Amino acid sequence: MKPAEYYQRDRKHHPPALSDDYKTSVTRSPRLALLSVENTLSEITGPVFGHDDIDPADNDLIGNYRHDGDPIGERIIVHGRVLDENARPVPETLVEVWQANASGRYRHRNDRYLAPLDPNFGGCGRTMTDENGYYFFRTIKPGPYPWRNWINSWRPAHIHFSVFGRAFAQRLITQLYFEGDPLIATCPIVQSIPDADAVQQLVARLDMNASIPLDTLAYRFDIVLRGRRSTLFENRLEGN
Repeated sequence: MKPAEYYQRDRKHHPPALSDDYKTSVTRSPRLALLSVENTLSEITGPVFGHDDIDPADNDLIGNYRHDGDPIGERIIVHGRVLDENARPVPETLVEVWQANASGRYRHRNDRYLAPLDPNFGGCGRTMTDENGYYFFRTIKPGPYPWRNWINSWRPAHIHFSVFGRAFAQRLITQLYFEGDPLIATCPIVQSIPDADAVQQLVARLDMNASIPLDTLAYRFDIVLRGRRSTLFENRLEGN
């Protein structure tokens, strides 16, 4: 496939900074024009991530926080590839995830949801993509949880993804949702995205071919960094 010389940014693909139904977007939306700040040399040249920085168990959220048993919940595999705008693999990329447990609660001191914590589940992990841009995590499917937007707003089950380039300044953040979740259609955060196709690019698909019989289901989630089919990144709402 011959690469396109230029990818026109589709400004309708990305949500506006201010969304009436997403209450906290009021404080997050800029009142003045954005400033472009150039990266410093240290931000561009380092640090460099490598496999020596990753423990072999870091991508196993079922086992990496285990104390006296397995965590409670539906066991799943989340896997896919990190690709550029021409569907070429992006190897040696640090991918991090964090999520709520099966009851919808994060292991964070500011999470006051009444659902219980799981003593055997930490909710975070990381891995490096291989030479084909491939990554995978073994984890527990997160539960939905209420949040203080309107009186009865609920977040769909989701996993946060962070993708690094070759330095900390090169970081993109997004969320994965699960195929068939009815809360996707009611979530004010998701519905702030004006492009229905862009929403679908945040939805992981059930992948029975990658599931492990009598053990785990699997979901496929490819991350596209740029181009016409790029994944929506929360910290790049102006476009990728």
